[in-house]
Order: sequence, then C-alpha cells, then structure tokens
Amino acid sequence: MKKLLAILALTFGIVSAANAQIGVIGGFTSSKTSVNTQDVMSNINNVSLFHAGVAYRIELGSFFAVQPQLAFQMKGATMQEMMGTGDAKAALSTLNTKAGFIELSAGLQAGIDLLAVRPYFLFEPFVGVQVTGLDNYSNVATAISEDAKAEMNKYLADAKNKLEVGFGVGGGIQILDHFQVSVQWFMNLGSLYNNGKIDADAIKSAALSNYKDIKNYQGIKVTLGLFF
Repeated sequence: MKKLLAILALTFGIVSAANAQIGVIGGFTSSKTSVNTQDVMSNINNVSLFHAGVAYRIELGSFFAVQPQLAFQMKGATMQEMMGTGDAKAALSTLNTKAGFIELSAGLQAGIDLLAVRPYFLFEPFVGVQVTGLDNYSNVATAISEDAKAEMNKYLADAKNKLEVGFGVGGGIQILDHFQVSVQWFMNLGSLYNNGKIDADAIKSAALSNYKDIKNYQGIKVTLGLFF
C-alpha cells in the first residue's frame, strides 16, 4: 500500500509540475467504409459529420506531449450493392449508416517549439462505445414493404459492432499555447457488422451476405481546440 501511495504521489507530482492545460475541442469528420470483396459495393461515399468534447494536454519536455480526449464522435457512410456489368449495372440495395460514439483517445504528439507556434506529428489510438445509431436499408430490386424495411433496419442495428477500437495519424499546430488545429486520418479496426449475428437469420443473411465484408469506419478529422 505504501508503494502504491508513493507511485500515485510521484505521478501526481510529475503531472502537476508539467505544463498542463484543459481545453475544449470540436470539428469536422468525413467518414466512409470499405469492403473486402471486389466490385460488390462499388458506390461507397463519404458522410460529413462532426465531433466535440474536452481535452487535457500535458507537455512532457521540449519535444513531446500527450493529450487525452473524451468526445462525442459521429461517423457514417452511404453505400450501394451493385448487380450486373457494364451499362446493365444497377443498384441492388442501398444502405445509409451513421453511428454516434462516446470516444476516449490518447493523442501522442511530437514536435518542435518555435516560441509562438509548435508544429507536431500526431498518433492517436482510441476506443469508443456506440450510443446512437441509424441504419437505413432499402432494396431497389424487390421494393420491399415498409414493414420489411423497418425489420431489416432493426436487424442491421442489432448486428452492428457497438464497440470500436482504432487509431489516427496526422499532424497539427499549437498557437500561443491556447489554440490548436489538427488534421488526421483515422481507421476503426474490424468489421462494421458482427458476422455471427448476420448469419443467425438465414433469410436476412441471404439478402445481406455481402454486408459481412464491410469494414468499419475510416476517414478524415479536422479538429480545432481552445486551451486554458
């Protein structure tokens, strides 16, 4: 117990002695998905959304800083499953998907202090849990009923992986110790949907067999920060 208290006291002392700031962050998120199979969902488009939260920035010497963040992060995509070839190629089904995550990240920064500004490279691992979601499925070929569409949407919402793990890489600039602008490319690891849950219903899994190949969200984030 004495050793634990000593470690905690030392950690608190290091953090207190460091140049630490609390701040608010927010910005623009553009995300999409990708698929493992070739030419199945050739029309996959980005969705423009947002993120916002709080951050705690700790400088660790002249070159390094760590910036934990807790944010609400929206991600999504639109995609079409295609059939046919050439001029006969047409949409078989369309899916619009969105998800809101409570996301905890740990931004690791390395840069050079140029007095008024500090440019830096950024590596940001993150974990999150989905708290809001939307899956809007439509089948163009068979024009399914509204009741069947609602049932399919519920099925997809239940099958979506609610936990996310991923990372981002990019860079940014700290201005006068109070303003921050960063740009990063991020990637959620794993699949968008739980393959086992999709396979659990033979009828629906036949219609959504290619959905098991959809990878999780990826995209670009532009973040502005104000620190005190």
